[in-house]
Amino acid sequence: MESQDNTAPPAQDTATVAVGRNAITATLATLYKGRQARQYDNPHPWKLGGPDPLDSISVWQRAEPIPHWHYVTYGFSEQQVGKGADGKSGFGFELTFRLATEAGATEAPMWPIHMLQNLGRYVYASRNGFQHGHRLSANGPIALDTPTLLCAMGFAHDMELPAIDTPNGRVEFLQVIGMTAEEEAGAQKWDTRMLLELMLPYMPLWITHVQRASFLSFPAIQAKVLAGMRRDGSSSGIVFTDLLLVEETKRFLRQSLAQVTLGAYLVGQLSQLLPLRLGYGKPFSLCGPNWRIQFTLAHKRNSWRIGRGGVVHISATKAAVEEFATLLHQRQGVYKLPSFPNILWDVKQTTIRNAAGEIVDILG
Repeated sequence: MESQDNTAPPAQDTATVAVGRNAITATLATLYKGRQARQYDNPHPWKLGGPDPLDSISVWQRAEPIPHWHYVTYGFSEQQVGKGADGKSGFGFELTFRLATEAGATEAPMWPIHMLQNLGRYVYASRNGFQHGHRLSANGPIALDTPTLLCAMGFAHDMELPAIDTPNGRVEFLQVIGMTAEEEAGAQKWDTRMLLELMLPYMPLWITHVQRASFLSFPAIQAKVLAGMRRDGSSSGIVFTDLLLVEETKRFLRQSLAQVTLGAYLVGQLSQLLPLRLGYGKPFSLCGPNWRIQFTLAHKRNSWRIGRGGVVHISATKAAVEEFATLLHQRQGVYKLPSFPNILWDVKQTTIRNAAGEIVDILG
C-alpha cells in the first residue's frame, strides 16, 4: 500500500461521489482536531482485480492514555454511493486497531495493515461480517514474525468512535483486540464481551500490547471467568464451519439413518460448548455451507429429524449431552452414541492454517 501524510480523499473522489469515505474522514477529523494521519492507500484494490480488498487505512499517532498507533480502515462500508442491507452501508462497519508503541516512535508497524487486509479478505470471501462481541482465531500469531502469545482477536465498539449515519447507511467502528489462546478459550466458554470488560482496566482503550502475558494468569480475572461460566454458561450459540455434511438413508417402517460428516476441530467445539449451552437451557447450532444442526435440550427423551432447508433438529437430554462431550473424539473415525443409535458421526482431519496460508496444525 502507498503511504501519504494526509487524510484528504484522492482527487477523483469528489465530495458528491465519495460520500461514504468523506463521512469516515469527517468523524476522524472531529476526534483528531487539526492533526494528520499517515494514509496507506491501496492503488489496486480487490474490486479492480488486486489482492487486497480495503481501499485504504489511516494510522494516527497517539500519546494518550499511553503511546500507541490507531489504525482505521476504509472499505468494509460503501465508500462511494451505495447502500447495504437493513440500513447499513456495505457490511455496516469499519475496523480499528490500537497498538502500543514506545514514546517517540516515528514509523507505524506495517503488520497491522496486513492483518486488517487479511480480515478484509475473510469478510469479502465469506460474506460474514463482524459484530460487537465477536471473536476470531488467527491460527497463529496475529503479528507474523513477531514473538507474541496473541493468536486470536476480539471485536468491540471503538470507545472513541461511535457509530455514524452516512448517506449510504449506518457504519459502526469495531476495534480489533489482540487475545491469547487462553483468553479466546475463556471467551468462548463464557462471554467475549464480559471478558473484554474484565481486561479493560489493564489495557485502557483496549490498546494491544503484543508482548503481554495472558490476563487469565491473573487469579482475580480467572476466578471471575470461572464464576461467570458456572453462572451463565456460554454465550457462543453458533459455530460456523466449512465441513458439515448430512446424508440420510430412509428405511421402510423404521426411522431413517443419518451420517454426519464434520471436522475434528468442530468436534472439539461441540464437546466444549454443548454442555455450556444446553446445560443452561440455551440452544446451540453448527452451521456449514449447506447444512445446519440445531441442538435443544430435551426434558424426557432424545429425538432427531431432518427438516426443510437442510436443517437437522436434535433434541438431547442432559445424559445425551454428556455423551457428546465424552464419547466423540477429535480423532478421525466413525462414532455412534448410545443415545442416538441411528446417527453416525464421521470425523475427518482438520488442517489449520495461519494468515499466511501455512499449515500450523492437523487435528485428527
